[in-house]
Amino acid sequence: MSTGIKIHLNEHLFIRDPEDTGLGRDIIQTSVRMIDTLGFEQFTFKKLAHEMGSTEASIYRYFTNKHKLLVYLISWYWVWQEYQIEINIKNIGDTKKQLLKVLDIIANPTVDFTKNTQIDIEALYRIVISEASKSYLTKEVDELNKKGMYADYKRLCKKIADLILLLNPDYIYANALVSMLIETANQQAFFALHLPSLTNIKKNKDEKIDVSNFLSQILFAAIKK
Repeated sequence: MSTGIKIHLNEHLFIRDPEDTGLGRDIIQTSVRMIDTLGFEQFTFKKLAHEMGSTEASIYRYFTNKHKLLVYLISWYWVWQEYQIEINIKNIGDTKKQLLKVLDIIANPTVDFTKNTQIDIEALYRIVISEASKSYLTKEVDELNKKGMYADYKRLCKKIADLILLLNPDYIYANALVSMLIETANQQAFFALHLPSLTNIKKNKDEKIDVSNFLSQILFAAIKK
């Protein structure tokens, strides 16, 4: 999916790596567009095949089912966020400023995300907001976890938690805080779009939903820094 970087994901997520073929890349790009439009529940491999002018059998050569495809897409997004964090904080020497930048990336994930990728990142972000929890809120979560299918999300959270511990080594809830911040960012963005009475977050003058100030208040109040 990317022209400048190669996204590596857990091999258990797919039968054949979709990045290796034109058909595979078309499956990913088209599924992002369709899930964004239809929603995950209404999305099917039959509809995907019809949209692509292909067959369901060809899609099943890459993914066992649509849930595995969803986990793949969400994992792709977490790896891409980790990449964005790495390149944006590497020249920032102050840990607190690094964390502020991380929160900005979490809260504004489409910033510079159109570079070096053929995926519609804004559409993928909308999928993350609406559908990401469905990747792990499933009866098979323990089995999928044992296969490492959530490793990308956990690695992203650990990277941010390590920054928190640099700022306050005595804080004992770093992992919980990070996962809460990420989930809160996505949930509040969803509320702002669809259930506005449940949040105080509004679109800014550029029609973007920015929860970074809210996240920074939570983070620094929690770690008392």
